[in-house]
Amino acid sequence: MERQTFDTRRARHHGLHQSVIQRTKSNDERHQAAGMECWCLHGAVGAAADWREVSRRLAEGGIGSRALDLWRFLEGDGASFPEFAAALNAEAVADRGNGRGQVLVGYSMGGRLALHALVEADHPWQAAVIVSAHPGLEDPDERSARRSHDAAWASRAFAGDWHGFLDRWHAQPVLAGSPPRGVAEDRALAMRRREIARSFVDWSLGAQAPLWDRLETINVPVLWIAGENDPKFRDLATRAAAATPGSTVAIAPGTGHRVPTDQPAWLAATIAGFLSTCENARPRP
Repeated sequence: MERQTFDTRRARHHGLHQSVIQRTKSNDERHQAAGMECWCLHGAVGAAADWREVSRRLAEGGIGSRALDLWRFLEGDGASFPEFAAALNAEAVADRGNGRGQVLVGYSMGGRLALHALVEADHPWQAAVIVSAHPGLEDPDERSARRSHDAAWASRAFAGDWHGFLDRWHAQPVLAGSPPRGVAEDRALAMRRREIARSFVDWSLGAQAPLWDRLETINVPVLWIAGENDPKFRDLATRAAAATPGSTVAIAPGTGHRVPTDQPAWLAATIAGFLSTCENARPRP
């Protein structure tokens, strides 16, 4: 994409029956609870609201959540993977005073971003859940081809017909079997089309350095999750878990790639079960 058209510069409580959403930075959503807090990162062409049902169910079990609007990190000059990781980790460090353990949860694109935060030295996280995410393409030619492929998506998102872009996005085979969002959600995303377009450049799988050799440096428990009907990402999760010390794998039954929106009850219960086994999922000094 031409630079003059699109600038790519870097630069329950127990017993809680109804969780309360608080707005934080931009369109972040926070479901408060007294225990641990999951920082949830949405996928490509997604929003913080994609985590709402998972967050509600987590709060019923005493686990708080903060669903981030990732598009705010791409305002202005945007952010590379390392720049995003540094900014996210800094936010989490600044929030340590709330007395909660911090757990990083990422889905798809958000899972890839989460991995970059986890491989940073002195990161603040006590545990992580990575859902339907790719640690990175190892072949340079594949990365180049993916950058070209994603540049076309960026052009459609930024300058093309928005509804046409969404129709093509939802029609991808990897998203088969998952209903698209409603009209209101799609309208809200349209307000972020510039940042969504930028994400296809800054956060393309092709722009991501492969992290396979760095997974062994992750020093907190990790739960890798993939959908039963998503064979590519089942295989990736299995391989990644084998390379990540202290990690486990869980397969979401009867679903494909979009586990958070297709299986929110299962996902919330699985995250809660995982965290109950994590001794380190508590505030760091």
